[in-house]
Amino acid sequence: MDYKQLIIRGISYSQTQSGAYALLLEHEETHIKLPVVIGNFEAQSISLGLEKDIHPPRPLTHDLFTKFIVSTNYELISVIIYQIVDGVFFSNINFKNKVNDEELILDARTSDAVAMAVRFDAPIFTTQQVLNEAGILLELEDVAKEEQPFSETVQSEDNLISLSMEELQKLLDEAVKEEDYDTALEIQEEIKRRKKKID
Repeated sequence: MDYKQLIIRGISYSQTQSGAYALLLEHEETHIKLPVVIGNFEAQSISLGLEKDIHPPRPLTHDLFTKFIVSTNYELISVIIYQIVDGVFFSNINFKNKVNDEELILDARTSDAVAMAVRFDAPIFTTQQVLNEAGILLELEDVAKEEQPFSETVQSEDNLISLSMEELQKLLDEAVKEEDYDTALEIQEEIKRRKKKID
């Protein structure tokens, strides 16, 4: 089957479901977006998987499963979002044994599959049929307007700007220690912005 590769474009608050998030995937060639509604825990887990610099003090469920996969000599090869039924996406996670090349396919929720894929830097694919049924074409300017910051934290952007790098790092350490990953991600973004300016 001719699969279409998707990239993660971002995570924003869901406009349709309270307390949920929208994971925005995109087919790079056609710029068709695939919005997937996910829960708060999965949104945090995907974001932490993308942010390689932040390490929670205790492993999250997806981190634990990642360690299990590695310890059994498997690797995650790809994720395939193969169908949508009544607004629900169905996905497979494809594994391969590094010792004997044995393949293993597991059914998974799309949010869990993506959370695992980012930890292995594995590609995410879908079918043309799923893109036809659930894909939307947005102009890039519209996407920028619609996407909201992932974390809604006590620290406003203005407050973060006024802090020194040392203060930001201290805040970041405290947020990770308290397992407040929303705040940690926002602080991390501010630190990255400043480092880019220095470079």
